[in-house]
Amino acid sequence: MDALEARLGYTFRDRGLLEHALMHSSYVNERRDKGCTSNERLEFLGDSVLGMVTADRLYHLFPDMPEGKMSRLRAELVCEQSLQSAARTLELGGYLLLGKGEERSGGRRRSSILADTVEAVIAALYLDGGLEPARRFILDHILVGLDEGRIRHVADYKTELQERVQKKADQHLEYELVGQCGPDHNKRFTMRVLLNGVEIGRGVGHAKKEAEQSAARAALEAMQKEAGAVEADEDHA
Repeated sequence: MDALEARLGYTFRDRGLLEHALMHSSYVNERRDKGCTSNERLEFLGDSVLGMVTADRLYHLFPDMPEGKMSRLRAELVCEQSLQSAARTLELGGYLLLGKGEERSGGRRRSSILADTVEAVIAALYLDGGLEPARRFILDHILVGLDEGRIRHVADYKTELQERVQKKADQHLEYELVGQCGPDHNKRFTMRVLLNGVEIGRGVGHAKKEAEQSAARAALEAMQKEAGAVEADEDHA
């Protein structure tokens, strides 16, 4: 815990909160201790603190940005990819308390578990020290680079994808819900985007619109890689 606190830049008065934040449901389910609970309630609280801090930061940094763009930018900044990236930088996976089955299946590297753990850690910081340590953690590890003058627009991947495919005639895009999981307070939706009936991207998000943006982003990245490969082949020829 000393090493983890050093990574977080915060020393807990109640270290039990930090340990609780690392306790996955699979670990709890394998124990007989009735008083042992998972970090899911902390995830719920941490998600709200993260959303509030991010909204406050955007509100003050971008006084002229419309509400719709702020909403999309917030969703992009706090998406699962951003949270799991912060978790990997902090090496949270090595500190998780997992059940044996989850351990064997690679739970320490699973993006959804890592993202959930970051939210639980935010809640632990908030409960132990108030809003300021939670806010500092969010700014330092999740909203990195969100400075005035460095972000001027919101990446709307759905619009960008639509504009790209419309360059050819008879192209039809549609988004389809693949599945959803998680408790009501922390739902995760999986969407896929189809081009003329063929899947070209898949994404996950806390809301369907966020998952659609993630799927569109995945499709654009795949198109970029494919275009790069074609150019490389042409150069080689």
